[in-house]
Amino acid sequence: MTNRKQYGNPRNLSRRVVRSMLALVLLSGTALGGYAVGHQGYAGEAIKPVAPAVPLPDFSAVVARVKPAVVSITTRMQTSEAVEGAPFPFPFPFRGFGPMQPRQRIIEARGSGFIIDPNGLIVTNNHVVRNAKSVTVTLEDGTELKARILGRDARTDLALLKVDPPHPLSYVQLGDSDKVQPGQWVLAMGNPFGLGGTVTAGIVSALGRDIGEGPYDDFIQVDAPINQGNSGGPLFTQSGEVIGVTTAILSPTGGNIGIGFAIPSNVVKNVISQLETTGHVTRGWIGVSAQPVDRAMSAALGLPEDKQGALLASVLPDSPAAHAGLQPGDVIVGVDGQKIKSPHDLALQIAAKKPGASVNIDILRNGESKTVTATIGTQPQEQAVADTGNEGSAEEQPHIGVALQPLTPELREQLDVPRSLHGVVVAGVEPGSPADAAGIEPGDVILGVGGHAVRSPEDAIGAIRSEAHRRHAVALRVWRNGQVGYAAIDLRHNPAESDERG
Repeated sequence: MTNRKQYGNPRNLSRRVVRSMLALVLLSGTALGGYAVGHQGYAGEAIKPVAPAVPLPDFSAVVARVKPAVVSITTRMQTSEAVEGAPFPFPFPFRGFGPMQPRQRIIEARGSGFIIDPNGLIVTNNHVVRNAKSVTVTLEDGTELKARILGRDARTDLALLKVDPPHPLSYVQLGDSDKVQPGQWVLAMGNPFGLGGTVTAGIVSALGRDIGEGPYDDFIQVDAPINQGNSGGPLFTQSGEVIGVTTAILSPTGGNIGIGFAIPSNVVKNVISQLETTGHVTRGWIGVSAQPVDRAMSAALGLPEDKQGALLASVLPDSPAAHAGLQPGDVIVGVDGQKIKSPHDLALQIAAKKPGASVNIDILRNGESKTVTATIGTQPQEQAVADTGNEGSAEEQPHIGVALQPLTPELREQLDVPRSLHGVVVAGVEPGSPADAAGIEPGDVILGVGGHAVRSPEDAIGAIRSEAHRRHAVALRVWRNGQVGYAAIDLRHNPAESDERG
């Protein structure tokens, strides 16, 4: 086992978005006149400083106020590298059971965060602590405190930590990101390359950026320099309010080129409140899939050319949308009075609603306007992830890192699952989780846990808990591409569990 150190990267989007290389041009200036004047023999005279005609911004006062609330975060992570081992005599292609076996390595990574409560609540990025075996927080005065993870949300890349300080801590407040405007001065603070307490300044370049990282992208774009290790740090206004959490950069080299992204504070408020209360995030859901309405589609549907919205491609049976009477072909143009211009807008609006709430949905159907009322449900994947453990101790809530959903007739047909088989579908797998290490993939159908057959996510969750309380591993009977086999989930390979969680 070896130790390595790295600095937590803001998510680098360069490989997907940027394909060109940037050239750095160094300009060397030529001294004009100054050298000659210095040798004329005239009597020396002090040059008096003159205030600039237009004063430049001075951020020293706000930095002095907020700096004690910005922290450095060090995580110790366990990673695997393939080493030669004995082959596993079974054709089912699960990683970790073939001729290459994993060898564990411990590395250190650095990131940033900020204190939002005097009792030690700290906000950071999920990707900073995602694979952590232990987390240490370093305060501005050098004090090091062990931290535990109260909750994480991969979809917004946020995490909430808790330390037990010897005295109340200085903290900062989350502002209203809806009031942020392009061109506004902002400050980014954090721990780039391990240089704690670093502050950089810039302006808000744009709002509402969708960078393709997930269905709930709604980033603030800034040109304040953000580098490796800045992840999870706060983005301040000149008044000292936090209006964002730095999370990603666009760069062909991994370094700052003036395009950075921050999670808006209003998103942070909602997510962190739920993480503090329950340890997971519950989002609204109505059970539809949608696509954009472009000019060609507008013409085909008989809509005005400038009409935008979310065209429903499908409506899940027995879903909130189906109960409300929504149909494929409907174009959603508003939710509770908020305009919907795209499927992305629809996802953001619905996800922000609490399950059980009623919403008015404005639609166009066959060219006619109509309003329907739907009762918001809970996303099946979110519920399954929450129930398989992201809160409490490992003994109480085994965390294997899968999102489950029912095997509906539509999914059965899509995956070509024989009618004789019953189970639950893996909707998602958390990177670095025990399920990921065992080779579980989205689209797998879990038929049983141990000797228990399962027919619903609730069945699977209950069986996983029961097996986990008896031993440190869970055997899943899985169907994939016409083959059935077993996968062993080692619960001791759990990156979501901190050494200090109890």
